[in-house]
Amino acid sequence: MLTIALLAVPAAAATNEVVLPASVPDPLEPFNRAMWGLNRALLLHVIKPTAPPYRFVVRPPVRRGIANFGRNMLYPERAFNHLLQGRWSGAGIETERFLANSVVGVAGLFDVATKWGIGKSDADFGQTFGVWGWHPQFFLMLPFFGPSNDRDAVGLAAQAASNPMTYFTPFAYIPYFVDYNNIADGVEDYARFSQAEMDPYALAQYAWTFARENRVADYHVTGEIDQPSLETLQYVYFSYDDPEFPARAKTGSAYIEATHRTLKFTYWLQPHQAPVVYIIPGLGSHRLAESSIALAELVYKNGFSAVSISSPFNSEFMENAATAEVPGFTPVDGEDLRHALAQVDRALERKHPGRLGSRGVMGYSMGAYETLYLAATATNQTDSVAFDRYVAINTPVRLIYGAEQLDNFYEAPLGWPAPERTHDIENTFLKVAGLSQMTIRPSTQLPFDAIESRFLIGLTYRFILRDIIYDSQSRHNQGVLKRAIKPMDRRSLYDEIMQYSYLDYFRQFVVPAYRERGVDLQDPKTLAAADDLRTYSAGLRSNREVRLVGTYDDFLLSHDDLTWMQSTFPTNQITLFPQGGHLGNLANPAVQRRVLAALEELRSVPQTKRVLTRPTDRAHAAAPPKVP
Repeated sequence: MLTIALLAVPAAAATNEVVLPASVPDPLEPFNRAMWGLNRALLLHVIKPTAPPYRFVVRPPVRRGIANFGRNMLYPERAFNHLLQGRWSGAGIETERFLANSVVGVAGLFDVATKWGIGKSDADFGQTFGVWGWHPQFFLMLPFFGPSNDRDAVGLAAQAASNPMTYFTPFAYIPYFVDYNNIADGVEDYARFSQAEMDPYALAQYAWTFARENRVADYHVTGEIDQPSLETLQYVYFSYDDPEFPARAKTGSAYIEATHRTLKFTYWLQPHQAPVVYIIPGLGSHRLAESSIALAELVYKNGFSAVSISSPFNSEFMENAATAEVPGFTPVDGEDLRHALAQVDRALERKHPGRLGSRGVMGYSMGAYETLYLAATATNQTDSVAFDRYVAINTPVRLIYGAEQLDNFYEAPLGWPAPERTHDIENTFLKVAGLSQMTIRPSTQLPFDAIESRFLIGLTYRFILRDIIYDSQSRHNQGVLKRAIKPMDRRSLYDEIMQYSYLDYFRQFVVPAYRERGVDLQDPKTLAAADDLRTYSAGLRSNREVRLVGTYDDFLLSHDDLTWMQSTFPTNQITLFPQGGHLGNLANPAVQRRVLAALEELRSVPQTKRVLTRPTDRAHAAAPPKVP
């Protein structure tokens, strides 16, 4: 979440609006996006396939030695740039490191300097040019090297020119080999990022602005602390433990009859028949999102098979499995999800007969809300998987209320004085950039006050909304947006889309889209009721296979929502932790044990026929069912 929050675009400079710091200008966006595509293809089709055999042959100690040697080899560049910048202490530190590692560390293969407490002090020509006053004028995506700008691109050229090995074949190829060695360990993470984000280019383009700022953030916290939103940011600590676990996943595809397209899914099957848990991620999240993989690892390590699909609000699902132009009307989104899960289940049964035991579905955040909709409407449904357990983690109850909260969080910086607002937002981003370079632990108190923590959450979700609007309108333009939709040149359109709040989205995109389908949502109460779990109370009360795990201080829940949850579900079906905000305590072992306990009874469920009926073209593809 913290990394995603580094993405932004310029906004109108009005005192009653949130004005975000501008990124490095991107006048070459079409060219840069083309280069991004080239790098992505190189990553996915060259480096990623060759990295596993390379790692198998070249063991971790050897790879670390190569990385150490490569860094030691570039000592002259770092020392020279420290001197050019007038940073004598940095040059001294690097000289100490070079001597220690070269003499005792066998030409730099072993990093003895770090063991001796001699720190690192990086410097390059791009930084030097920045110190001398060269401010980047435009963003530049370089082949193979990735995000850069005019200043840093010249710095790379200077680096190559200053490296003596550049002029002697075959030594000139050594830096490329070192680069490959260094990226081989993390290539799967880079590949997942490029697949999981709806627009990874835009994220990289903006984040680079702050990653290359030669300024130190002011980490002092002067305002009040908002514990729920601060706890929510600790969601970044929830990750998988085994770095090889994601690579062991398989990818399948299921044909969706209502759309005549195929939907991909990711799965980890136990080597024998075992209960299977379908994972539905949060708002706009991809099946390869880090949190989805972390949940998959959690259940897989405890004997369950795991299957992950993308959120109905993610472009992958929207483009391949959604029957509506825009998501946001629960009766249709929920039935699209039900149909997709049935097709995924069938595809797995055909490919791995006898391997799937009892079925459970587990969702978090918006995925939890959708899980509860499935549970509430499971009776007598056709074309459905008969789930034996429904686990909802940190579910919202009312989507409209949640939308209002997210909009308010995005506007949190309006609490700062107007003249200082943009500067304070920029410092918040610099904090995020700085923290991303540090080792932080769950016990670390993140240095954000109430406005900062709320804003980072609101900004994260605002950019999810931006991607939802862009993707939906690029497929079916409703005529709401004034600027043209150009896939390779999105900047000005993104500026416009950023002005839409979540409530704007419901009013100006969802309601008109359903009006075209003959469904009148003009009365706000109609849409609010459809997007409210309380509307489905009867079905939820009657379904004894539902389990809820949440927190009392989740900012997406009002006091009335919590009261409704506790009155609807018996105490053996609901667990509310005192703290954690929204998803912020998923790394807590006690929460993970509770999640696993909610799935435990799947082991004893007798095997029955899982799919109730054979799929047909659903009526809801043309007209959605009535809200209960």
